[in-house]
Amino acid sequence: MSSRFPVSGVLVVDKAEGLSSNHCLQRAKRLLGADKAGHTGSLDPLACGVLPLCFGEATKVAQFLLDADKTYRTIVKLGVKTASGDRDGDIVATRAVPTFTTEQLLAVLQQFRGTITQQPSIYSALKQNGVPLYKLARAGKEITPKFREIHIHELELLRWENPELELRVRCSKGSYIRTLAEDIGEALGTGAHVVFLRREQAGPFELQHSVTLEQLEFLTKNDPAAVAQLLLPVDMPLARLPAIMLDAVETLCLRQGKSVAVASTLESVARVYRDSEFIGIGEVRADGRLYAKRLLSY
Repeated sequence: MSSRFPVSGVLVVDKAEGLSSNHCLQRAKRLLGADKAGHTGSLDPLACGVLPLCFGEATKVAQFLLDADKTYRTIVKLGVKTASGDRDGDIVATRAVPTFTTEQLLAVLQQFRGTITQQPSIYSALKQNGVPLYKLARAGKEITPKFREIHIHELELLRWENPELELRVRCSKGSYIRTLAEDIGEALGTGAHVVFLRREQAGPFELQHSVTLEQLEFLTKNDPAAVAQLLLPVDMPLARLPAIMLDAVETLCLRQGKSVAVASTLESVARVYRDSEFIGIGEVRADGRLYAKRLLSY
């Protein structure tokens, strides 16, 4: 498709199971006729759900989506431990699953709320010397990922039908649901692995904002004008940052690499606007001045 509008914004794809995040990105990029594109944190082929894709100028704010909290719904099967922590891995251990009461399960889940430490799976996309761990693992290399601190904001028990737990998890960046499932399984004394994983939210983006690749392909062929309406504003991922308004002269100074005096006394990264037009990301420093951090090209 040859784009008839500037392709700049965030497209939220409802990724299907079995597809890689890069496959979704490349297909959407081709359908939109976009020059620049990037995704904001990959989903495993096993997982489905919210995958924000950034196009054009939105690629400059993608990092802020990587840092955002995420919400997942997952189904965890107790009693079976796999090499990868999900249903695609080889079974490495099986154990009997008692008939837990809801109270027993809630008591164990409570241990995983708040700030906890987690050792990422060797099948994660984390990199060691520039190489994803899952590639090293599949090559038979010995890997011992470092423990990291994460935060589980919410951990809700949605359903318990032996041997399956259905959970909703809202967590900080860097959290691995497969690892969480395995750790819960160990705490219950049964082992566990993920059989279903759906991302329901990433930062400000939810499933209600999303479109499937099939829907996107249909629209690009039959209603190109509607495709532009699917692209969400470039500044939407930055909603949690403070906003600073500049006039025309201040905007020109910032674009020329100069700093601008601002009223804010709070040292922070901020959204920057000329009137109501988003122009990029700035940083207020201790001297009370705003410095350009990442400005849009238009």
